[in-house]
Amino acid sequence: MAALVAKGMSNKDIAATLVIAQRTAEAHIDHILTKLAFTSRAQIAAWITEQQQG
Repeated sequence: MAALVAKGMSNKDIAATLVIAQRTAEAHIDHILTKLAFTSRAQIAAWITEQQQG
């Protein structure tokens, strides 16, 4: 899911791609933000880019 955020997809687009409810996608993204102590989707995108380079 973080990779989809990094691609710039909206919660609605992520939900459609994964065939889940939009609210479920929002909850998962909120969980990612909390777990990584991030405050924005941009931070998730930067983290994913960093992980792929490492």
